[in-house]
Amino acid sequence: MSKTNRILPAGFLAMTTAGCPVQADMTKDIEDALNFYHYGNNGAVKMDLNYRWENVDQDQGAGQPHTANANTARLRLGLLSPTFYDLQAYAEYEGNYAMQEDYNSTRNGRTAYSIVADPDLSELNQAWLSYKGIQDTLIKVGRQRIKFDDDRFIGNVGWRQMESTYDSILITHNNQTLFGLTVNAGYLDSTRTMFSTKEKLNAPILNVNYKAGDWGNLVGYGYWLDYREPENFYKSSQTYGLRFDGKSPQFFDTVSAVYTAEWGKQSDYADNPNHYQADRINLMAGLSAYNLTVSGAVEQLNGYGRNKTFNTPLGTNHAFQGWADLFINPLNNNTLGHGIRDVFATTSYKLMNDSLIVTGVYHDFSDDTGSMQYGKEWDFSLLKKFGKHYSLLAKYANYNADGFGTDTQKIWLQANVSF
Repeated sequence: MSKTNRILPAGFLAMTTAGCPVQADMTKDIEDALNFYHYGNNGAVKMDLNYRWENVDQDQGAGQPHTANANTARLRLGLLSPTFYDLQAYAEYEGNYAMQEDYNSTRNGRTAYSIVADPDLSELNQAWLSYKGIQDTLIKVGRQRIKFDDDRFIGNVGWRQMESTYDSILITHNNQTLFGLTVNAGYLDSTRTMFSTKEKLNAPILNVNYKAGDWGNLVGYGYWLDYREPENFYKSSQTYGLRFDGKSPQFFDTVSAVYTAEWGKQSDYADNPNHYQADRINLMAGLSAYNLTVSGAVEQLNGYGRNKTFNTPLGTNHAFQGWADLFINPLNNNTLGHGIRDVFATTSYKLMNDSLIVTGVYHDFSDDTGSMQYGKEWDFSLLKKFGKHYSLLAKYANYNADGFGTDTQKIWLQANVSF
């Protein structure tokens, strides 16, 4: 058995012991060692180790890439300082090591293989300074992780091994006079992408969230993305939107309703040479009872021609429109100038005190009018958590192009340790 092939079963076997008493004692010792209790329990060493095997198998017709196999291990190692006069600092290293590089990372030149967007690189992932000396307000300056709402517009692309972070200033105010109101206002100077590249921005952002009792959250947002490099001008946009999502109080003693209603409007901005206006509609409704949640949803991004499609270049887009990522960037797909409508159903079941989560999703893709079919997709995942620090994940995506594009199957096996 090769070294690469030994890594996966050995790692998964080690993870399954995380719940035993000896392992629990060792976990507590690690927690104690990484947290600076003698400094008021504020500072800490942060560590996240993520192993993943990803297989991408696309229709092997003429001109199609070879099947990709990626065995990668990603380490994040950070140091959080104690709070001193309301100031706190954090620095974090991130590195991804490819143990098997039979894939196209978009930066390794292996274009004969299908794409797995996890380059073998390392970087300074975060380096920020925060100040909380103003009542109910946190100011954070530097390279940082930013996540709003469901990460559709501003996120860290957390699924990929190398995440996206932002050189930015972010002010978060939790209003105690108007209870339940949180205001996030900031400015993005640049983003360090999941490919470990830097894209320059001139981007004010605003996200206002009001907790509407036990029924959910009402969110209003505005994002003004001005890309400063000519090759990225086509991504510049201004977006405004409203969102309400939540989960109702229980009725019939066990049943709750889950729901989302969201509308966004986007147009060209700054130096974008493509003049357009496009809407986004995002609707979901379902029921949750006995740890089972079933929902139906539709997300529609309108389009009016090449580079005139509602787009979310800073979002965690893997979570939307299928895990196979065939529609992850409509601006780079000329066909999707017609927009995209994703009608999908999701079932999720939690077992063993929520430590085991089984999820299945079915997608039906078309253009924004429903007249042009883009294909269908099945997604499945199985997540097992061992306490707070250990987890295993098996995940599968199968996209059937129906003659539109390329049939694609993806398989992931993952093990994670995080402190």
